[in-house]
Amino acid sequence: MQIRTLIWSDVDSIAAAFAELGWPGKDAGLYRRYLDEQEAGERTVFVANLDSGFAGYVGVVWRSDYEPFRAAGIPEVQDFNVLPALRRRGIGTGLMDTAEDEVARRSPVIGLGCGLYADYGAALLLYLSRGYVPDGCGIAYGARTVAPGETIRIDDDAALMLTKRLH
Repeated sequence: MQIRTLIWSDVDSIAAAFAELGWPGKDAGLYRRYLDEQEAGERTVFVANLDSGFAGYVGVVWRSDYEPFRAAGIPEVQDFNVLPALRRRGIGTGLMDTAEDEVARRSPVIGLGCGLYADYGAALLLYLSRGYVPDGCGIAYGARTVAPGETIRIDDDAALMLTKRLH
């Protein structure tokens, strides 16, 4: 397995891999935006290749939109994906190790959001096993904390926000 930062020649192969899975929103435009943000120093995306083919990626956003992370200067892991057929081979662990090592150069704490429905169960177990804990602000929707009594839709924007101390 090889892990390196996202480059322009990755865009079409990553988009094609997710198109084949039928995953919405994972088109070439998304990865072009990620590259633009990476070049501007706003995001770093690490790509894993296995046997010379795309296997997964993880992004780190250096200034989170989630207010508690932004106020505390906590970089946020965003958009972590390993192709389903390649899971349970250490690819996700390698990507998270790489992201955490990079964040540790700039911050003692890293954060991320984990979705609230069953599709995120394996990811939540991975994060907990790696030492992530809830940030203490409850559930978030989008980039804001949900107020008591507020009704939200349970979709990919609903998350439990987690942090991990790196040092």
